Amino acid sequence: MSLKIAIAQMNAVVGDIVGNAARIVDFARRARERGADAMLTPELALCGYPPEDLLLREDFYAACAAELAALAGKLPDIPVLVGHPLEEAGKRFNAATLLGSGKMLATYRKRQLPNAEVFDEKRYFEPGETSCVVTIKGVRCGINICEDVWQAGTADQARDAGAEVLFVLNASPYHIGKQALRAGILRERIETTGLPVIYVNLVGGQDELVFDGGSFVLDARGEVCCQLPKFEEALEIVEIADGKPLPGVFVAEPPVEPEVYRALVLGVRDYLGKNGFPGAIIGLSGGIDSALTLCVAVDALGADKVRAVMMPSPYTAEISLADSREMIRRLGVRYDEIPIAPAMQTFAAMLAKEFAGRPADTTEENLQARIRGMILMALSNKTGALVLTTGNKSEMAVGYCTLYGDMAGGFAVIKDLVKTLVYRVARWRNTVGEVIPERIITRPPSAELKPGQTDQDSLPPYDVLDAIVEAYMEHDLSPCEIIARGYAEADVRRVVRLLRISEYKRRQAPVGIRVTQRGFGKDWRYPITNRYRDPY
Repeated sequence: MSLKIAIAQMNAVVGDIVGNAARIVDFARRARERGADAMLTPELALCGYPPEDLLLREDFYAACAAELAALAGKLPDIPVLVGHPLEEAGKRFNAATLLGSGKMLATYRKRQLPNAEVFDEKRYFEPGETSCVVTIKGVRCGINICEDVWQAGTADQARDAGAEVLFVLNASPYHIGKQALRAGILRERIETTGLPVIYVNLVGGQDELVFDGGSFVLDARGEVCCQLPKFEEALEIVEIADGKPLPGVFVAEPPVEPEVYRALVLGVRDYLGKNGFPGAIIGLSGGIDSALTLCVAVDALGADKVRAVMMPSPYTAEISLADSREMIRRLGVRYDEIPIAPAMQTFAAMLAKEFAGRPADTTEENLQARIRGMILMALSNKTGALVLTTGNKSEMAVGYCTLYGDMAGGFAVIKDLVKTLVYRVARWRNTVGEVIPERIITRPPSAELKPGQTDQDSLPPYDVLDAIVEAYMEHDLSPCEIIARGYAEADVRRVVRLLRISEYKRRQAPVGIRVTQRGFGKDWRYPITNRYRDPY
C-alpha cells in the first residue's frame, strides 16, 4: 500500500483567517496536481501562530470556526489536516481537523501545552484528553501537535490507538541549533513507538519570532528521509510504501552564519511586509552594527525600499564617513548626510544655565544620540518608512545604548546577536558579495561620542563580555559558576550588575528578531524593580 502525503510548509499571517484559508486551498490544489493523497498544514495554520491574546476573544474563535467550515467546501478532493483554534462546550483547544469531501472528518485536540521560553499556551487552551488516529488509503495515521512529541507519552498513546505513522503539526520558532534539537526529540519518540514521523513546520516572521520551516520526515530507525528548505515556503510530497517513508528531497542544514542571516532577512521582510510599511530607514555610523543591519534590510526589501542616513558630529572620524559612502556605493541605496553640529550647539546654548558649573559627561554624549534619534523618527513620520535600530545583544545586555537615541525606532534587527556573532555574520555576508568595506570589520568599534572613544574603554573585551552574557542570561548560570569557568570575578561582577540595572531600558526597546535560545523579549521576564543580588 502506497500513501503520498503533501507537506505544506506555509507562511501564515496571524489574524488573516480568510487569507490563510485561501493559501491552504492553493497549496492543496498544487498538492493534488502532484498526485498527493492528503496534505498536512502547520500548527494553527488557519489563524497564524502565535495569536496571543486574540485567543481570549470569543469572536476570534467564531471567525475561525466559520472559515474552517467554509474551507471544507473549497478544498480539492484530497483530505487536508488543518491546524486551528477550537472553542467547544466552554473550553478552548489548540486543534487540528481533517477536512475531506466537504466535511470535518476528525478533530484532534493538543494534549501537551508548552508554557516555557516564548510559549504560554496554558494561558489560552485546555489540554485535550484523547488520541486521534485517521485512516487514509488504508494507512492508520496518528496526529500530534508540536509539544505533544516534546513530552514522552502522547506519541506512544497514538501508537497504542493503532497508528502506523505519526503526523506532527508544528509552529516551532527558530533559534541556533533548533533543528538538531527537534530531530533528537523525535528520535526519542521513535525509540519507544517505532513509528515513522512526518513533521511539518511553519515558516515566516511574526514579531520577534522567526519560524524556519525545515520540515522533515524520519523513518522508523530515526533516519532522515526528507528535509525541506529553511526560511522559505515549500510543498513536497513524501511517499509511504508498506509503512516505510521513501527517500525524497533533502536540503542540508546551512552553517550557523548564513542560517542566522537568512533568519534576519525573513524577519525583516515579514515584519515590514505584513505590517504594511513601505520601506526602511537606517542611521549609519560607519560601524559594524549599522553596516550589517543595512545589508539585511537591502537583501530583505530591495535597495529601492531602503534609505540610509549618516548624521556626523564633530567627533565622527573621516574614515567613518568614507566607509559609509563606499558601502552605499556598493549597495545602491538612497543616502543622505545630515550633520548634527548645529543641533548640538543649540542644545548646549539652551541648557548652558542648567549645566553651569558641571563638567561634561555622558549627558552630552546621550544628547548626540537623541538628536540622531529625533532626525530618524522625523524622517519616518514624514515618509512612513520604518526606522530599523542597529543595537546588538551585547549592548542591550549591559545598557550600552541610549533611550530615545540609538534605541529609537520600530524594529531591532540584530537585537539578539552578541557582538562577536555580528562580526561572524558580517564576514560571511562578504563572502557572498563584498558589500561591507573591510575597514568597518577590522577597526575597533566606537560610539564616536567623544574624542578617541572605543567600546572597550568602558566594557570588557567582547569575547569576554559575550561569554558572560550568554552564560548568565541564556543558561541561567550563577556568577560563581561563570567565575569557575575561568572568567575574572571583576568582569563577572561588572557585567551582572550592568545586566541588572539596565532592565528598565530593555523594556522600552523595540521588538527585535530572536535567534538564540533566549532573547530579551518574551522569554526574558525579569522585574525592573528588583533588590535581589546574586551570591558570590
